[in-house]
Parts: sequence; C-alpha cells; structure tokens
Amino acid sequence: MRARGPLLAFFAFGAFWGAWGVLLPDVKEDVGASVSELGVALLALGLAALPAMLVAGRIVDRVGPRATPLALVFFAIAGVLPAFAGSVPALAVALLLLGAATGALDVVINAAATSVEVATGRRIIQVAHALFSGGFLAGAIGTGIARGLGAGPLPVLAGVAALAAVTAGVNRGFPAVPRRVSERRFAFSRRLIVLGVLCGVAFVVEGGIENWSALFLETELDASPALASLGPGLFAAAMVTGRLLGQWLEGRLGDPLLFVGGTATAGGGLVLAAVAPELPLALVGFTVGGAGISVAAPIVFGAAGRGADDEERGSAVASVTTISYLGFVAGPPLVGAVSGALDLRAGVGLLAAIALLLSLAAASFGGDALSVRRLQHPSRG
Repeated sequence: MRARGPLLAFFAFGAFWGAWGVLLPDVKEDVGASVSELGVALLALGLAALPAMLVAGRIVDRVGPRATPLALVFFAIAGVLPAFAGSVPALAVALLLLGAATGALDVVINAAATSVEVATGRRIIQVAHALFSGGFLAGAIGTGIARGLGAGPLPVLAGVAALAAVTAGVNRGFPAVPRRVSERRFAFSRRLIVLGVLCGVAFVVEGGIENWSALFLETELDASPALASLGPGLFAAAMVTGRLLGQWLEGRLGDPLLFVGGTATAGGGLVLAAVAPELPLALVGFTVGGAGISVAAPIVFGAAGRGADDEERGSAVASVTTISYLGFVAGPPLVGAVSGALDLRAGVGLLAAIALLLSLAAASFGGDALSVRRLQHPSRG
C-alpha cells in the first residue's frame, strides 16, 4: 500500500518530538539555561525551518515522494545533535540544524500524504497526523520511563533518531515521475496565506503545550519527572483521539466548523490548566487542550495539498508550512518571555487566550479557505 511509508514517517517524526518535550527540563539543566534563555534557544528551530521548507517544496515538486528517505536521514542525524550541547549557544546551533531538518521533513511527508489522497481518492491526512501524535505519545511515555531510570538526553535522542533512519528504508522505492514544474517560485496565493496564518496561530498553542507542559507541572505543581511526563503524554494521547475522531467528523461537520469547534475546545482546556491548583486538574486541562487543537493542522495541510495540482503540491504545502511555522518561531520566546516576567501559569493563560481568539477568527473569515474541493480521483482500491 503506497500510504504505508508516509504514515510510518509521521509516526517516527512524532516519536522524536514526544521524547524532546519530556527531555526539555534535562536539556535546560545540561546547558544551564533560564526559562527565558531556553525560549530564545528554541527560536532557532523555527528560524531554520522556514527556508528549509521552501527549498523542500521545490524539491518535492520535481521528484515527488522520492524526497522522503533523504529527508528522514537528514532528520535522524540532526536529531542527535542537541544531546552534545554544553551551553546555550551550542544548543542554539544544534537547534538550527534540527530546525532545518524538521522543516524539510514536515513539507515532504505532508505532500506525500496528500499525494496519496489525490491518487487513491481516500482521505488519510487526519490518520497521518494521528500517527504523528501516536508516535509523540510513545516517545513521551518511553522517555518519561527512561528519565525515571536515570537516562540522559543522548541515549534517548539516539533511539528516536534511529527509528527515523529505519523508516527511511520503508520509504524507498517510489517510482520516478516526470514533472513539469512551474517557473513560479512559490505559491503564496491569498487562500494559502489565510491557511498559513490560521495554522501558525494553532501551532503557537500546540507547540506551547508540547514544549512547556512538563516544565509547567514540575515548576508550578512540584510534580516529579515521571509525573511531569504525563503532561506531554496525555496531550499526545488526546491528539491521537482527537484526530481519529476528526477523520469521522470532517465528513459530517465540514472542515470549517470542525476547526472552529476544535480551537474553542482547546482554549477552554488551557484555561483549566492555567488556574488548576492541583496536578489532576492541570492534566485534564492539557488533555482537553490537546484534543481540541489536534484537528487544526491536518485540516489546513489537507486543504493546501488537495487544492493544488501535482506539479505545484510541494510548493503549496511549503507555502502554508512556512507561514504556519512563524507560530513556532514566535511561540517559544513569547511564552518564555511572559513566563519569565510573571510565571508559567501566565504563559499557559496566554495560550488559552490565543486559542479562543483563533476560534473567533476562523469563524469570521476562515471558512472559504478551509473549504476544499472534492478529491480528484475515485478510489482505486
């Protein structure tokens, strides 16, 4: 089945970021960073991802899914580098390379998934992103156990990087397809810009929970490392559930209504997490927040990929991911600055407000951009 390789790539991609979210307190300690300094270092991820996405989009336009194995190998190599950082500047350099690999891989696998949708007539984008979240969950739980046993960042990051490298082999063998690539460099149409902005704001929320929930639980509620890992872990479980449910709901509610309802739900969950006096309520809040925000990115990336011709699909997805990753650029330093000036409760409260405003914005002007045409080809089994 042609979907197997891209789907496994989503899982490996998620496993790395699940591990990373749980390792963040250890990485912070290893490099001697404050909360604000860590937020600035994380800025390197988004900065490097942006140009890498645009380049990857053009490559995909020319070679199609055959770019997937190379992107996975690059990501596997870059994924180990933060474990060798001994200072904040060294961590920032490692994150620049990791950000470039992340941006390229994100474009490649989303373009591959939407290519499968167009070729087969079957929607798989919510399932693909659910597998990303499933990998995130597995990585978070496994890393929480490893931290409890005393493992540091290096063996954990090496393990999830090895998974990405193995997945590269599964994605080999795609046939060469001659393509006529447009001379237009990038596809920044009005619709794609709107999609990118909506997804970028959603990424501020998603990345905020992913990167800061474990640290929030340890700092504000005195959770142990093992219990703190439940923050990103339950968030990931909710993302899996939300996206699998989204696969069913999108045909009944439509993408615009699903996006509005999901982001509003995320805002409510994060309000609960921000004011929670005890660990269980905070975990419920992060879980609800994850379930709500889970549907946003698959809706946007699916709309971008399905709405483009084969020879421009990579650039269309790259344009949306490039704009949306501004959310990852702005999110960590924004939450870090607010948390450093006040506390992490204020940072999570900011995420709640952003999610609620996103829901209102999507209801007001995002419907046309989120509505996509039907798949171009009937199912071929």
